[in-house]
Amino acid sequence: MSTPNPVAVVHAYRNLYRGLLRAVQYSKPARYTARDQLRDAFRKEHPATYNQEKIDRTIEFLALATKYSGLEHRILKNLIHTNYLLRHNNHNLIKKARTPLQKEIRSTTRIHYDMTLAMLNDSIGLCLR
Repeated sequence: MSTPNPVAVVHAYRNLYRGLLRAVQYSKPARYTARDQLRDAFRKEHPATYNQEKIDRTIEFLALATKYSGLEHRILKNLIHTNYLLRHNNHNLIKKARTPLQKEIRSTTRIHYDMTLAMLNDSIGLCLR
């Protein structure tokens, strides 16, 4: 598979970022978390994984999350909130665990979150992160 057009990648980034900002209604912690997630996705992913169809579906998903306070909005809100907590409080949660079982559960939380998100992306055809 060939690498995508750089102009198309920039347009995809801008459209996704604009859609995310509208979907989170420019609220402060959510917009920064969404921005960081989007930056990581575009910086760390290989250019061969670029898929315009998934990006178009994701932009449509974000538009629906903006327009209605339904399922799409709640999914997006929970994804951003969970990612925020995992980034900022993960080390504290593991330290505060008292039993070995609690430590194991809290250390594997990210794995289950990533697997669930991957299954959601595959079933709907999105590129959420």
